[in-house]
Amino acid sequence: MFRNFANQLTQGVSGTNADAKKVLSPALRPDIYSLIDSTKTWAVGGTGGGQAGDGVSYGALLAVVQKHFPETKKPGFESFGQAEGEVAVIVGGITNMILELSNWEGMASGMAMRTWVDALVQAHTRAAGQTRKDAVARGITRGLNQFTDATLLTKDLTTRIQIISCLKTVSARIYGAGTDEARQSEAMWSSKFI
Repeated sequence: MFRNFANQLTQGVSGTNADAKKVLSPALRPDIYSLIDSTKTWAVGGTGGGQAGDGVSYGALLAVVQKHFPETKKPGFESFGQAEGEVAVIVGGITNMILELSNWEGMASGMAMRTWVDALVQAHTRAAGQTRKDAVARGITRGLNQFTDATLLTKDLTTRIQIISCLKTVSARIYGAGTDEARQSEAMWSSKFI
């Protein structure tokens, strides 16, 4: 009994209480929508500003993601200057931001995910040249499958279903329904219902 009381006192003094409630950052939702707009333009490229794969321009996008998820890292040296690796990190970071929002605002996060999925598909569609389209498609798929932390997703069933349903459609809309990529993505996101 005394040990439990002493632990509570030391946690209060040191500020290491793991059960402390998190608070929604007021900048999270505006940052999400700002990143969605700028990422679509960045992934398409050729609009006068930076573009995915130039090795520099993703830094501004990554800085906003790191404001909410400081552990998000730049792509490794093997991905430096490659559109696929840069797109993957940014896609995973923004998706994680939306999943974090789902814990606080279910309907808003569902709408944000729908907007994000539409922006990803538009970025792929509008990318110039088949090589760039392929790199953007692989980056999007890799970002959603490898860099997205599904544990951030809310436990609220309605919001969970809405967000996962959106994510399941990305590969089908990019690669076409029935392709291997679409089936793998659908199976992976379907397993997240559990």
